[in-house]
Amino acid sequence: MVGRLTAPVVAAALCLLALMLGLLEWSGHEVDRIARNRDEVIVSQILVKSMDRVGHAQEATTVWSEAVRQVVRRPLDAGWLDRNLGIWFQNYAGIDEAYILDPQGHPIYAMRDGRRVRPETFIAVEEVAMPLLARLKKIPAARKRTGADIAMLSPGQADIAMIRGRPAIVSLKPIVPDNGAVHQLPGGDSIHVAVAYLDDRFIGEIAQQYGLAGARFAFAPPTDDTLRSVPLRDRSGRVVSHLVWQPFAPGSQVIAALAPPLVIALLLVTVVLFVLANRLARRTHDLEESRLHAQHRATHDDLTGLGNRAMFEQRLDEVLARARRHRTLLALLYIDLDRFKQVNDTLGHPAGDALIRQVARRLVAEVRGYDIVARLGGDEFAILIGEPEDRSAIEGICARIVTELERPFDLSGSQAFIGASIGVAVAPGDGLDRTELTRKADIALYKAKIEGRSRYVFFTPDMDLDVRSREETYRELRLALADCDRQLEVHYQPIWSLEKNRMVGVEALLRWQHPEQGLVAPGDFIRSAEETGLITVLGEWVLRRAVQDARAWPDLRVAVNVSPIQLRSRKFVDIVRELLQGGISAERLELELTETALMAASGDVADALADLRQLGVCCALDDFGTGYSSLSHIRDIAVDRIKIDRSFVNAVDTVPGAALVEAIVGLARANGLRLTAEGVETPDQLAFLQRVGCHEVQGYLFSRPVAADAISRMLARPSGGGDVMSPPL
Repeated sequence: MVGRLTAPVVAAALCLLALMLGLLEWSGHEVDRIARNRDEVIVSQILVKSMDRVGHAQEATTVWSEAVRQVVRRPLDAGWLDRNLGIWFQNYAGIDEAYILDPQGHPIYAMRDGRRVRPETFIAVEEVAMPLLARLKKIPAARKRTGADIAMLSPGQADIAMIRGRPAIVSLKPIVPDNGAVHQLPGGDSIHVAVAYLDDRFIGEIAQQYGLAGARFAFAPPTDDTLRSVPLRDRSGRVVSHLVWQPFAPGSQVIAALAPPLVIALLLVTVVLFVLANRLARRTHDLEESRLHAQHRATHDDLTGLGNRAMFEQRLDEVLARARRHRTLLALLYIDLDRFKQVNDTLGHPAGDALIRQVARRLVAEVRGYDIVARLGGDEFAILIGEPEDRSAIEGICARIVTELERPFDLSGSQAFIGASIGVAVAPGDGLDRTELTRKADIALYKAKIEGRSRYVFFTPDMDLDVRSREETYRELRLALADCDRQLEVHYQPIWSLEKNRMVGVEALLRWQHPEQGLVAPGDFIRSAEETGLITVLGEWVLRRAVQDARAWPDLRVAVNVSPIQLRSRKFVDIVRELLQGGISAERLELELTETALMAASGDVADALADLRQLGVCCALDDFGTGYSSLSHIRDIAVDRIKIDRSFVNAVDTVPGAALVEAIVGLARANGLRLTAEGVETPDQLAFLQRVGCHEVQGYLFSRPVAADAISRMLARPSGGGDVMSPPL
């Protein structure tokens, strides 16, 4: 009877034990599987992030105008290159070898293991680097975006290869300017090559950062079943090495620790099972949370917690599909912060990061809970407004955002004032394709910026036409620059002295005689030239032509308008110096720069103007009164002349207009400056300007802009240019 009772009890105990052991083993293997999956996900992203890290490290000094100037300098300043493009990278980012290639791909500098070496050592890297260089040269020189948290500032190419018998990351970056101070021709970039060996130090950092036990590189996959490995392949798919590690196996560890006590202590199996299940549940939960956290980081911005570009594009595709099915409205807002760079420059990057976080919170607060706010990178944000009631609802949201971002931001005891420009595209009217909708929102954003910032602009079809027109103007202007003497002309408008009662100077004005469209107004192509960088070539041609023509007028001053972009070029002062040596005195050359342009210009412009003044060249502040009208501009830049804008001259018949012109005249006289009034068209305007003491005038009352030979004919008249009351027209 005891046996009959014992047998079922023993059988039940054995069955319960077998069930518990089976459940324990299954749970352990499941936990191990989740852990292995987590490790494999992490390992698959390690090298991509590592190559991105090398590329970001290179950008610390390869996106730098000074670096562009140094690598073309001959002879090279080896000490400067060590400190900024060679040995510095070894200390800063652990880059083992660094090389600089000239635009033809020839090595001109080399660093290895923290020491400068002969450039010929590049031969060990050449087989890998040259194909990457060929691909890099095919990439347009535009800002590159990546799926990483931080936007790449310049294009680049990277690969994994065996270098000197060791696996390594080889990364190429062009050395490009960080502003318009240096102008490079397409294909003229020098190249920075970085080699980071995947050695024990590298794998040690990976193992510590991602929790990969016993991580190492091997030339062949492991034969031990307890190890995991992932092949490292180069761009061609060839296996370079294998990353091997000891997988995290919490389930197996638990089984090994608890199985013997369970076999021995059958009576405690229920308690042990409860404890074990509880521990396994916690482990599983932690691993799942770790996986979810990794997935969240892949689709969200670390700084703000908002969705990143990858997530935003995915959600945009989803809501566009829903809009197509249900024929509902969808608004896409592209937002760019105004004056953000000034905050970074004055208060530092930590303050800039704090400002970005505050902006993100304000944007989220201004939209509905189901609308999507994302940070695309830098100071760029995007918002998806799903199913707005109508256009006025979208306008209300945009107006609130602009107002909200104009409020001051508190940053570590300082207040920062910025703004926001917003470009808006609305589906389905502006398209139901992601690429098309984002393109139009970007066009509208550009329009908002050029119209004065701190505003929102909806896309309209004429903006698309304007973009295509600017592109067409750019192409045709390039053709015109290739044939300057046939399509481009310089006309001159006389400047008359009210004191000497005769012509004392001319202002050079560019004219484009288009072969199909006829005479093109400067306003239609100068902006395109400045945006595309052609203004440097165009301005130099005008300056050379004006100086050449002025040689025939020894008694006249010639005024030439220049752009801040020209003045940022290191060559500009040298060009002026060369022209002055060709037969025209420095006091006869006057350079005109608008006040608004001066406010937006960098310190390079002020330095260039100071160098020009040392040569004896005069500086005129054009369109005075239409910009900031600050006395500090006159003092800091030390101008010689103020030119009153034509809009004020046209208003002298009104009491406010007359008072304003009198104030400008008084300001000029108080600072010892010469004064020229533009746009004089009537005898009454001339009489007023004479009465208030204006020194010089120009305008249609005296002459329209005319060709150089017409100026020569004016000077050849017996009166020496005609008297001012009977000007030659």
